Formats: sequence, C-alpha cells, structure tokens
Amino acid sequence: MLEIVIAGGWLMVPIIACSVIAAAIILERLWTLQEKRVIPKHVVSYVREWMQHNELEPEHLQRLHESSPLGQILAAGLASRFEDREIVRERIEDSGRHVVHELERYLNPLHTIAAISPLLGLLGTVIGMIKVFASIMENGVGNPASLAGGISEALITTAAGLSVAIPALIGHRYLRSRIDGLVVKMEKEAWRFLESLPSRDAYAYDRRDARERMKRSA
Repeated sequence: MLEIVIAGGWLMVPIIACSVIAAAIILERLWTLQEKRVIPKHVVSYVREWMQHNELEPEHLQRLHESSPLGQILAAGLASRFEDREIVRERIEDSGRHVVHELERYLNPLHTIAAISPLLGLLGTVIGMIKVFASIMENGVGNPASLAGGISEALITTAAGLSVAIPALIGHRYLRSRIDGLVVKMEKEAWRFLESLPSRDAYAYDRRDARERMKRSA
C-alpha cells in the first residue's frame, strides 16, 4: 500500500487528507443525527408535565433548550407563550432555522470533498501524462521503464480520487436525506405542541387566579 501511495506522487497527500476528513465528518454526523439525540421521546412528555403542574421556570426552559434540537425549538416557543399565537409561531420558526443550520454542519465541506477529489485525481493524471511525454521526448519510446512511472502516477491518482469522491458523495446524499426526515418530524412535533398551548387569554386568567390565591393565603 505504501508503495502505491509513493508511486501516486505528491498529489496523494491532499487526496488522503480529503479521505480522512470525509470519514471523520460522516462518522460525526451519523452519531449526532441519531433520532434519539435529535428528537428524544421524553422531551414532549416532560414539557406537558411541567405545563400541567405550572413548573415552567427559567431553569426548566434552559435545561429544555440544552437537551436536544427539538428541545431548543420547544423552549423558544415556551419562552414566548404569553404572546400572541402568531408571535409564538414566528419564534418557533426562527429557532427551527437555527436548528436546521446546526444539523447541516459540515455537510458543505463534505460536498466540497466529493467535488474536488476527482479533480485532484484528474490533475494527477495530467501531471503523469506530462511526465510520460517528457520522457518520450528525452528517451523516445524504446525504453518502457521510463514511461511506466508517469503512467502509474496518472492511473493511481485517478483511482484514488474516485475512491474518495464516491463514498463522500454517497455519505453526503444519505446525511442530507436523514436531515430532511428529521426536520419533517420536528415540524410535526412543533406544530402539535403549538396547537396544544393554551391561548393568551387562558394564561392571563391563570396568572390572575394565581395572584388572587396568593393574596388570600397572605
């Protein structure tokens, strides 16, 4: 294997670097984009329990925000739950855009690697063929050994570039489809949560009722 890398020339260095970066991105995203980490099943039940017991304190919202991407969206909605329904919707949508941006982290570099790896291989092919023609100009075609180095470099870099680009492109498409599926599920949970929120008048009544109970107890 080392002999093949050496025979491919100096362009094998950036191609190998691209392969390492692509593998790291794919593994990291596969770990991060697990459904149980993005959309934990217990988050919505916790929120409903806090709402039923009127325990939506700032520390609860902070913990919800840090728990998961879905928790971040729900926390944004709960933070503005005393506002009009349209304002709550806007806050949820704005938070959702930030969450989607975080889910798509590193996908652009992965797509870039999938695009430039074949170009690096092609560049190696061109350099190898230049060496072949330079050898022919110096030694003619009577010495095959002098031509083998350039031809070998051309073929190895092309194969290496394609070997990096194909898995990177597959990984990018798969991760993109997984993110799209997660976004659809988060949207469903967010709108279901929005519909379950009490109206602004109901919150106002609950707060007045709570103040009256405090006055009577005092």
